[in-house]
Amino acid sequence: MKRLAAFSLLLALAAWAQAPADCYRVETIPTPRGIAPEVGAVAFTAEGELAASFRRGYIYLMNPATQRWRKFASGLQTPLGIWPGRKGELFVAQLPELTRVADTDGDGVADLYETVSDGWGMSGNYHEFLYGPVRDAAGNFYISLGSASNGANPRPPVRGELTRRGRVAETRRPGLVNSVGHYSPVLYRGCVVKISPAGLLSLVACGFRQPNGLVLNADGELFATDNQGDWVGTSPLHHVTQGAFHGHPSSLNWDPAFEGRDPVEATVEELARRRKMPAIQFPQNDLAGSVSQPLFDSTGGKFGPYAGQLFVAEWTYPRILRVDLEKVGGVWQGASFLFVDGSGLRTGNNRMAFSPQGNSLYVAQTSRIWGSGEGLQRIVWTGKTPMDILTMRLTRTGFELAFTKPVDRRAGADPANWSFSHYYYLYHSQYGSPKTDVTPAPVTSATVSADGRRVSLALEGLVEGRVYELRPGRIRSAEGEPLATRIAAYTLNKR
Repeated sequence: MKRLAAFSLLLALAAWAQAPADCYRVETIPTPRGIAPEVGAVAFTAEGELAASFRRGYIYLMNPATQRWRKFASGLQTPLGIWPGRKGELFVAQLPELTRVADTDGDGVADLYETVSDGWGMSGNYHEFLYGPVRDAAGNFYISLGSASNGANPRPPVRGELTRRGRVAETRRPGLVNSVGHYSPVLYRGCVVKISPAGLLSLVACGFRQPNGLVLNADGELFATDNQGDWVGTSPLHHVTQGAFHGHPSSLNWDPAFEGRDPVEATVEELARRRKMPAIQFPQNDLAGSVSQPLFDSTGGKFGPYAGQLFVAEWTYPRILRVDLEKVGGVWQGASFLFVDGSGLRTGNNRMAFSPQGNSLYVAQTSRIWGSGEGLQRIVWTGKTPMDILTMRLTRTGFELAFTKPVDRRAGADPANWSFSHYYYLYHSQYGSPKTDVTPAPVTSATVSADGRRVSLALEGLVEGRVYELRPGRIRSAEGEPLATRIAAYTLNKR
């Protein structure tokens, strides 16, 4: 009987692990022959073709129906972002500049390479990548600029003013930062900048380490991901606002509000007061390793039940994450979940684009020098809806969970099936942070709605500035389908 029970448990766990794979299928798309298959970016053109950039500086176009490729552009340097323009036109974020690449004579091949903007500095450091672009309704572009790695010095030729501010203090002094790790030796490294339709460059916000992904919501609000490291305890999603400081001190070199001071002369307490907290903190390794492009599901339900939510590409693990954002007291925060974990997905997930039909999510994968995944895949909705936590919203006494299907009432109403803890990540110059002050948060009651689609959970007190991690127990649908969600993490900035 014990063996039978154990075997039944294994079958249940296997079904639980495989349920999402029945709903979303991962397919591999062959890349052009004869070139390195590292795909830095993808986007769909005005004509409905898939544009993909490759590490060696090429852009190829693919007909999705035939999966046939043709070369469109070449000679670019590390192109990591594509924004489609009008017919025959792409805007490409490559290492030195934002470039307009266009086919002006209609022969299907780009013949115009035009600089849109290159008004930021380059020190030659190997980690000074260019991320984005995204474009708002007024025609402004936004890009984000990676900081320089403390694993290497600047290499000439240098573009722009070179400064040693923000690296290492000449004499270590108690109570001051003294060192910042990643550094910003030239203009706007570690910043998000705006490029007007006239090509004018301006600073939006600073405080980023490696902000490998930008997105605008339907109201034109800007969000950026960043990667765990020095001053970044765990990989975050930031709500980017004009003049904000998002935590990494090196780019304060270029913030007028910092009055030209050296960041290493600041105290951690001063930086913490200036810092705007992330909208989302993804639990490191449990959810994220290195997050990249965020992308809102604007398909109107053609990609499943998550319309309007945010998908986030994950570079270190074979995962795509999902975020349910809400604004509380004027502050963005919310819950993060696993969307796809494995199921044939590779690592190196860097950029994403929905197909024009809306039922497929194309994923560009590039290993660079750190990882192993490369190529092009797509995630296809099969039409089946998983049993999943759709939203996790803050209430006065805890959280309300909404589900994609009615929940089994007995399981949902059992507080023992809802295991919570809360913790925070340290803000310091060291690389990353452990979960700190991990504290159980007992559920005192669980109430299932009349239609079974919602469960209201009351907790013993809620604390701002904490990540609330949920590990559901044996939750299933009313029809017995296991819950897809293994972990959910709510970033509570404001009650």
